[in-house]
Amino acid sequence: MLKVLVTGVWISVVALGAAYFTAQYKTGYDPMLQKNAHLEGLDYQSTPTINVPVLEDGKIHGYIVAQFVFTVDSEVLAKLAVPPHAFIVDEAFRLIYSKADKAFAKLKKSDLKELTDEVRDRVNKRFATAIIQDVLIQDFTFHVPASLRNEIIEEMPQPATPS
Repeated sequence: MLKVLVTGVWISVVALGAAYFTAQYKTGYDPMLQKNAHLEGLDYQSTPTINVPVLEDGKIHGYIVAQFVFTVDSEVLAKLAVPPHAFIVDEAFRLIYSKADKAFAKLKKSDLKELTDEVRDRVNKRFATAIIQDVLIQDFTFHVPASLRNEIIEEMPQPATPS
């Protein structure tokens, strides 16, 4: 008789435990997500790669190849009639094109945080609301085509030869 009673209590505990954890699972409770609640609702989106020519003195000195990732609230993104990808690419192209010069071709450091903040601010200004939370750089490269490398090498000052 005691065996049947213990078995009945065991079955009840297992059934109640399974029901409790099933209810927790169905409601979407996850303690790991609660710790990172500030990331909830943000969506990361990538832009297509852009190639920005570096022009000065009527010559092309190379290309800046860049790709960006931006964060946006997923609810806001779903409500937008026009996705912000094209606006980010446009603003990044305009900004890089206006600032890139021959000095950029000589691998001068650039303030990338300033670049990404300005792209974010310009896009949010075009939408007239703070849609874009942050703009990140996924890829940023300066490329000199082989046909232009010889010209750049010729323009660089050569070391003096001892006489």
